[in-house]
Amino acid sequence: MLNVQDAVELLLLRGKDQEELFAQARAKRSEHFGDEVVVRGVNEITNQCRVNCVFCPMRRENTRANTDFRMDSERLVDVAASVKASGIDVVFFQGGEIPQTTRVVGEAIPGIRELYDGNVEILLNLGNKRRSEYEYLREQGATSYILKFETSDPELNKQARQETLDSRMKCLQDLLDLGYRVGTGSIIGLPGQDVVSVARDLIFARDLGVHMCSVAPFIPAPNTPLANHPAGDVELSLNAIAVSRLLEPNWLIPAVSALSKRAGEGQYRGLMAGANVITVNFTPNEERDHYLIYGRDRFVVKRDYASELIARTGLRTRGSVFLEPMTGGISPLLQPSPAGA
Repeated sequence: MLNVQDAVELLLLRGKDQEELFAQARAKRSEHFGDEVVVRGVNEITNQCRVNCVFCPMRRENTRANTDFRMDSERLVDVAASVKASGIDVVFFQGGEIPQTTRVVGEAIPGIRELYDGNVEILLNLGNKRRSEYEYLREQGATSYILKFETSDPELNKQARQETLDSRMKCLQDLLDLGYRVGTGSIIGLPGQDVVSVARDLIFARDLGVHMCSVAPFIPAPNTPLANHPAGDVELSLNAIAVSRLLEPNWLIPAVSALSKRAGEGQYRGLMAGANVITVNFTPNEERDHYLIYGRDRFVVKRDYASELIARTGLRTRGSVFLEPMTGGISPLLQPSPAGA
């Protein structure tokens, strides 16, 4: 079993040694998942947030300056219908951390499940909530939840998120206790981080017993305290994906859009480093323009781009790994549309 020092040595590999690391990660992915990539359809449902993370333009202190939005439950069902029409069976709702999303999403889930005749993964990324809220969403039909810890160093976490790591850990444990398929993850390149910190984050995530894990390079965003901080190292981020695959071969590991924001071939290389998830953005244009996760100038993954990217790697698309196999019904991601979605 890899330890922190092993992970550090792997994270530092470059050149031919790095390519060999990626090849080992791809072999592990193939062994456990075949040559397939899970495709998710995300809808960003609100840019309002109560937390004041120093890296995010949607932080609490920016709320008055931003054009805020919050979708209602009917709109969420409408967007889910577009996800279904594209042959995707993972409906992913992401948004700022506010209490109101519990009711809005909870009211939408039954209608979405009806659209799919129950064969849908409802994936949420809505931040810290009370255990009773997670329980309600689970009862409504939510199946999985992403809650990133960003950094496992308690002091760095407090500086970055303006809240305690312990509060995040309590929520992660609540989600696991309630039977969610749980994802977590970290940011690479935060102030005060080094390669040992990154290695510890990966080991920390493994020991949590989660089902999904992501790593993303830090993206400096305007109107934040870290606007002038250097961006995260793409090569280190790619190595972290590969090490994650070796640490826990059964993980779902996304090639995140931040990789393509930092480097044009970033998501392609993420898949070649062992990732096995791509997320397609279905947020309606008006709301998407106000979802300032990396500022206004972010990289948005569209359906055709995802189809072509996966095809270039020689991999195949597939639906949720958390659903029973289906006969008929939803297919994997469809071929690129003639008009270009």
